Amino acid sequence: MSLVRASRRTLITVGALAAALTLSACTGDAGGKSGGGGDTNFVAGTSGIVTVAEGKRTTAPRLSGKDLTGKPLDLADYKGKVVVLNLWGSWCAPCRAEAPYLAEVAEETKSKGVEFVGINTRDPQTGPALAFEKDYAVGYPSFHDPIGKLILKFPKGSLNPQAIPSTIVIDREGKIAARALTALDDKQLRSMIDPVVAEKAAEQ
Repeated sequence: MSLVRASRRTLITVGALAAALTLSACTGDAGGKSGGGGDTNFVAGTSGIVTVAEGKRTTAPRLSGKDLTGKPLDLADYKGKVVVLNLWGSWCAPCRAEAPYLAEVAEETKSKGVEFVGINTRDPQTGPALAFEKDYAVGYPSFHDPIGKLILKFPKGSLNPQAIPSTIVIDREGKIAARALTALDDKQLRSMIDPVVAEKAAEQ
């Protein structure tokens, strides 16, 4: 009976996540949500990009799993880097719209110590996701997270991903510095990334 209860509990959790993502998936209008209540320390810009000042940020969750080719992928391997985490699906039209900008900015910022990592979700099979990466020349890896287990690891009240697509910038200390809940262009991406990259220079 314990196994049955555990299975039911898992199904309820996955079902709740699927419902939440269905409500917010690919709407392209979720940029104004802060994702928290009370004293969140979030600052929402006019572009829908939400930022948090240094010293007031929440630590990003430990994310590990496999990429779209089945190889191990662990966010901890990027310690000391600025990480841009993008939640996407091959079926998502806004994801397709922003993909060229993500690929471009990922290539241009790599020399500055910035690493891009995707979280591919709601693609049961990896074939469509791999085709998506090929079509848009995406050169960085993505977790394969078809039922959203990694998404659930983000703590409530933090700048957690609440829509598809979502983009999160994690600073060199492994803390969440910025988030957008809508498709982005290259200028918007740089507006999220550049201040976090500049923090190291300001400290020296």
